Amino acid sequence: MTENKHTALGLSDEVVLDMYRTMLLARRIDERMWLLNRAGKIPFVISCQGQEAAQIGAAFALNNKKDYIAPYYRDMGVVLHFGMTAKELMLSAFAKAEDPNSGGRQMPGHFGQKKNRIITGSSPVTTQVPHAVGVALAGKMQKEDFVTFVSLGEGSSNQGDFHEGANFAGVHKLPVIIMVENNRYAISVPLSKQVACENVSDRAIGYGMPGVTVDGNDPLEVYKVMKEAADRARNGEGPSLIETICYRLTAHSSDDDHRQYRTEEDLEEGRANDPIVRFAAYLKDLGVLTSEIEEKMQEEIMAEVDEATEYAENAPYAEPEQALQYVYGNHEEV
Repeated sequence: MTENKHTALGLSDEVVLDMYRTMLLARRIDERMWLLNRAGKIPFVISCQGQEAAQIGAAFALNNKKDYIAPYYRDMGVVLHFGMTAKELMLSAFAKAEDPNSGGRQMPGHFGQKKNRIITGSSPVTTQVPHAVGVALAGKMQKEDFVTFVSLGEGSSNQGDFHEGANFAGVHKLPVIIMVENNRYAISVPLSKQVACENVSDRAIGYGMPGVTVDGNDPLEVYKVMKEAADRARNGEGPSLIETICYRLTAHSSDDDHRQYRTEEDLEEGRANDPIVRFAAYLKDLGVLTSEIEEKMQEEIMAEVDEATEYAENAPYAEPEQALQYVYGNHEEV
């Protein structure tokens, strides 16, 4: 019989069903974006497929009413839990004026939403780490009760921003959690050619923080280590480095062809470990996810994705003059 892991973690059946629903919503939005891209309706997709478990496990271990997040470009699951909607994500994909991230100025995946404490990201990878560390420093200085969370790919863990941010966080014992979503490829560069150590988390000792590597295909395993890290941060014990081992089920982006550098065996291994299939099987074995619940959930999610797509496709683009908004000051208002 399947072991009930979620109850031991203090999670109710309702919460784990919500976790599964959010994972599934992220997947369905992502799949729709690929279809829209191939139909020539949106220009770019940077996919979350295969990493939903790590994202949802992490997000649900945080307080989405007060914590700050600095997500990286694949973190659709994280931003959904923190309040961004399917409609808003589609507005971003279509680069429409109502896009809450940038008003249609940036590519999809550049998340940012002040009301939901989503720290704006930019295109250069890993710049979100010092940003998150800075927010954590501000919170500590002002004696605010929040944790900051920042995510990145394993390729980004080789950038100077990662090392400098992690070192600063460790020295000052800041309430920040750094999560590396290790999907085994930095675009086309395999992990074996990225790092010399066995795990990215092995680097944690150099920054004076605990480091742990966990199965990123199991949201409950990720939740467990993230909750421990969040509790440490709230208790003033400083930062943590968490590495989640995931599979990237798609090409790096819609502009990439991963068949040029990945074997079919590699892709098959990833599909065999699909986190959504695995989590659904766990919930079904325990009787938490029934056929009726699953069917209703699928219908509701597809209706939500359809509505979001239709709204965003028909929404207006920004006026050309808005390209100058927030760039130049208006001398008449000075």
